[in-house]
Amino acid sequence: SVAVTGGLLCQYGSFIDGLRLYVRGGTGGMGYPRLGGEGGRGGDVWFVARERTTLKSIKDRYPHKRFVAGTGANSSVRALKGGKGQDCEVAVPLGVSVLCDGGRQIGELNAAGERFLAARGGLGGSLATNFVPCKGQRRILCLDLKLIADVGLVGFPNAGKSSLLSKMSHAKPKVASYPFTTVQPELGKLMYKDYKQVSVADLPGLIEGAHANRGMGHKFLKHVERTKQLLLVVDISGFQLSIKAPFRTAFETVVLLTKELELYKEELLSKPALLAVNKMDLPGARENLHELVQQLQQPDNFLHLLEEQMIPARTLEFKNVIPISTYTGEGIEELKACIRRSIDEEAERENEEYRKKQLQLLQPSA
Repeated sequence: SVAVTGGLLCQYGSFIDGLRLYVRGGTGGMGYPRLGGEGGRGGDVWFVARERTTLKSIKDRYPHKRFVAGTGANSSVRALKGGKGQDCEVAVPLGVSVLCDGGRQIGELNAAGERFLAARGGLGGSLATNFVPCKGQRRILCLDLKLIADVGLVGFPNAGKSSLLSKMSHAKPKVASYPFTTVQPELGKLMYKDYKQVSVADLPGLIEGAHANRGMGHKFLKHVERTKQLLLVVDISGFQLSIKAPFRTAFETVVLLTKELELYKEELLSKPALLAVNKMDLPGARENLHELVQQLQQPDNFLHLLEEQMIPARTLEFKNVIPISTYTGEGIEELKACIRRSIDEEAERENEEYRKKQLQLLQPSA
């Protein structure tokens, strides 16, 4: 796996979520001084959001990552007004942010068909320009992809996120008994009997210090931003990254995951959240679950036992806590039902807010 900083190229295996491009608008056409003719304007470069497009397909198809629009037609005796140069359209995936070379976001494309003007063509030669054509706009832009999914799986390595995704959907992520199996985001679809589909993103495992870009850090956390809901997955028997790392109980794992999300972007904690407690087939799991539920119901009674830097400003409130086992299949159907119910409730709440806003707009001002 590769991660090159500076927005040039961010790659995990065959998955790319960042790409740097050179774009240039077309040069205008020559004017015709003797007859006052105007040259055609140069073509523009457009980014157009298209489904089934990836940043990898752009890189493979255009290895030089250069996009230049056509030159405007010259003015002539036959056509005093020259034609506009040919536009250059670049198909980009949905969920892309457009950043200038300094890293500032200048646009985003979330729905199929949305367009962003990447580089404007130059004016053709005319009386105003002394009949000399202008060059097109030149820019270096970065495309930054954030996955759009209904639900984002959040958990430390080896919590069983990949196994859970493969159990719930038809996705086939890599599964193994060692941490960091997932090095690239995986998308799966949950299918329901009424043909409703819910997309779930299994993202590379967080580690402590991810907010400070340790491990996959921001590469993971940026994808969480665009998921509508969070599904935290924790190992009921606790988690230890390595022999040198401290052992964390299931409760401490939930607190640490919350802290990482908060330190990266506090608004992430306002998303609706579910908690899947995995590996319920292990010995002592029931007793551990009973203890975890008590701790989650009254977290303030237990937070003082943790190191101060581990404690988040506010704890995540879970709509449901679902015990599951990806090994035996226990709780998987109940979890799917909870996800569906949570998605539907949130959609209804958004519709209600929209209706209220529309009614307020319709009412005559006092």
